[in-house]
Amino acid sequence: MKNFEDRLKGGHPNSLGNTVEIVEEVLAKNELFNELFNCYFSNDEIVRLRTSNAMKRICKAKKSILIPYIDRLLTDIAKIDQASTQWTLSQLFGALEKDMTEKQIGQAKKIMKNNLSNHNDWIVLNQTMDTLTKWTKKDADLKEWIKPHLERLTSDDRKSVSGRAKKMLDKVSG
Repeated sequence: MKNFEDRLKGGHPNSLGNTVEIVEEVLAKNELFNELFNCYFSNDEIVRLRTSNAMKRICKAKKSILIPYIDRLLTDIAKIDQASTQWTLSQLFGALEKDMTEKQIGQAKKIMKNNLSNHNDWIVLNQTMDTLTKWTKKDADLKEWIKPHLERLTSDDRKSVSGRAKKMLDKVSG
């Protein structure tokens, strides 16, 4: 037993702690992935933050490990009310798009549309705008849906959000 949850606890919330070391272990021994994935259900938000970081790293290095977990990302993990989880989901959905079914993509769009409509975290908004804007190339309805949301966000007080919204609006309008 590797006890990833205990190893992901503690330290400064913005530090990676043992995340990179754990990712290397999982990449070397893929059957450990489920234990890491289950760290999403920790009561410790720092553990969940580091789990999200680990998911992005594993997806980038060997996304085939995450493919069997797409449905759980769309259901169990999407229910977690934590900004780092939601922005990571947008990134993972973008990276896993080619490995997702139409039904899964539909679920991912629903999750991200909800986040773009209702979330206030600047990273969630920026990551969600990125993925949804990319997906508008294949979805005219999504393109029409996103425009008023991007227009609204162009007035956001946070420069990173308003700037990204303007850039994304140019992409969907051009």
